[in-house]
Amino acid sequence: MSEREVITGQIETAGRIDKSLAETSGLSRERVKALMAQGAVLVGKTIATNPSAKMQAGAHFTITLPPPDEAEALPQHIPLDVVFEDAHLIVVNKSAGMVVHPAAGNPDGTLVNALLFHCAGELSGIGGVARPGIVHRIDKDTSGLLVVAKTTSAHEGLAAQFADHSIHRRYLAICAGHPASPEGTISGRIGRSDANRKKMAMLPDTSSRGKHSVTHFKVLENLNDCSLLECRLETGRTHQVRVHCASIGHALLGDQTYGRTPKSLRPLLQRLGFARQALHAAELGFVHPATGEAVRFSAELPADMRELIDETAR
Repeated sequence: MSEREVITGQIETAGRIDKSLAETSGLSRERVKALMAQGAVLVGKTIATNPSAKMQAGAHFTITLPPPDEAEALPQHIPLDVVFEDAHLIVVNKSAGMVVHPAAGNPDGTLVNALLFHCAGELSGIGGVARPGIVHRIDKDTSGLLVVAKTTSAHEGLAAQFADHSIHRRYLAICAGHPASPEGTISGRIGRSDANRKKMAMLPDTSSRGKHSVTHFKVLENLNDCSLLECRLETGRTHQVRVHCASIGHALLGDQTYGRTPKSLRPLLQRLGFARQALHAAELGFVHPATGEAVRFSAELPADMRELIDETAR
C-alpha cells in the first residue's frame, strides 16, 4: 500500500483534540499526537498541531495517514486456521504457543509473520510497522479467535467497537477448585503490579492507575478439583480472565504467572504435557465494519483442553 489514506469525520465529543480525535477516528491517542506533529491533521481548514487544544463536538476533521513503513516482520509460510476471510478482514483461530506480533524474544514465527504471507500485502498499515492489521491480541499461550483488519476503514470500525466494549467475547477456561457461586461478575481496576511489573494485578477502586474491567462467569461443569468456566468479557484488559479468576481464588490451571495448580492435579498436567493457562477464546462477534452485518464466529476447544476436561471428569 503506497498511497496515503485519509480519515474524515466530525468530532463526536468536546474536549482535548487528541482525545476527541482518538475516540472518533479509532486511532490511538499517541498516534494522533504523532500525526499532529507531522502536520497531518486538519480541523476545518486549519492544521491542528496542539494536542491539548479544546475542540467542540461537530467540528469537521481530516487525518492524512502516511503510507505505512515497510513491515519489519517478514512473511513466513506458517499454517493458519482461517475461520473467515473477505476483502476487509480475516478471522483466525490462533493456536496456543503462537505470539501475535514480533517483539523482543520473538522476532519471527508470529501470527503477523503468517498473516503477511497469507494476505500478501493486504493488511492494514494503521497498526504500525510491526503490527499490520492487528486490532487486538490474545496471549501467546491462549488459543482461540482473533480478528485482523485488511483495510484502514475496517481497522477503524473494529477499533471503535473494541473501544466502546460492544464486541462479543466468550472464553472457556478451566480453573482450580470450584467457585462458591455457580455464576457471578468480577470487576475492578486492572493495572501493572507494584511487586512485579511483568504482571497485572487488581488495584484498589480508588487508584488512579489501571483500567476498569468486567468479566461475567458461569460454571459449566464441576470437574475433579477444577471447574470448566464460561467467561464473557465486557472489557478486554491485558490478562483480564487470568487476573480475575486468580483474584477470587480460582486461578486457571497451568497458569504459571497468576496461580498454582492444585497438588492433586500436578501429576496429571505433567503426564499430559499441559504447560499453558487453560484458556480459549471460543466466540467472537462484532458488526462487520464494511457490510454492517452482525457476525459471530466460534472455535471448538483445542485437543489439549478437551483431553484435560476428559481426564478430570473421571
